[in-house]
Amino acid sequence: MAYDNICRYLAVEYPAAFVNWLLDGDITAIQPLPTELNLEPIRSDALYLLPECNQILHLEFQTVPASKPTLPLRMLDYWVRLYRKYNCPIEQVVIFLKETTSEAVYINQFAVDKTFHSYRVVRIWEQDPSLLLTNPGLLPLAVLAHTDSPAGLLEQVAAKVDMIKEPDKQRNISACVEVLARLKFEEDLVRQFLREELMRESPLYQEILQEGVQQGIQQGIQQGIQQGEVTLALRLLTRRLGTVSPELQAQVQQLSSVQLEALGEALLDFSTTEDLIAWLQVHQ
Repeated sequence: MAYDNICRYLAVEYPAAFVNWLLDGDITAIQPLPTELNLEPIRSDALYLLPECNQILHLEFQTVPASKPTLPLRMLDYWVRLYRKYNCPIEQVVIFLKETTSEAVYINQFAVDKTFHSYRVVRIWEQDPSLLLTNPGLLPLAVLAHTDSPAGLLEQVAAKVDMIKEPDKQRNISACVEVLARLKFEEDLVRQFLREELMRESPLYQEILQEGVQQGIQQGIQQGIQQGEVTLALRLLTRRLGTVSPELQAQVQQLSSVQLEALGEALLDFSTTEDLIAWLQVHQ
């Protein structure tokens, strides 16, 4: 531990020495960053441990290719966390649900400088529906698969749903089918083949509705709290620095609650607008 402390001290006190030694250059503009890397919690869509082959299968479902952070970076982040915890091979599969012409759905790797990570991509609209029609758990995905006859595919799926004998299972699968079908088909066509009363009687559908209501309430509360934090930060900045430009105000408004709290502490040491600009460059 003493060795680490000594080296940390040297690196903090003499950044130019380390930068120019290791990068073999003559760099003078060096801005030290916080050394503590906060790890925000993330939740994957599905994880399966397969003991017989000592492997993990990780699934991510995407309706649109755009995300923040980007999907390739997220997949690398998932992989690192999973491997760190389980120390076994990990098969990652991204399943895109909604057909799009975006080139992003063909990206299956993260590549920056010397860091490379790949994963599988499944575009559900390119898949043969026949394989998905054989299992009740995959029926909802079957409606999004490739077809030259949308009405015919919906009819096939509806017939398979009707064959499910367990009432609760039938209702839940029906609800899943109807929700996903609306990503691809007009509502009138969906209702023509699927029984809406099955969906509304589904415990899963009721749970989704309730969760949506709760999320709406929580998001409203969180947005209110965050807006208050933004307002307070901007007031303090105005008192400290004078007028804050609209561009800088917009950047402050994009900060998370954690970042706003850090800004509230840091701004006590600001003396010029350049201090704020430098802080935002590091923390955004």
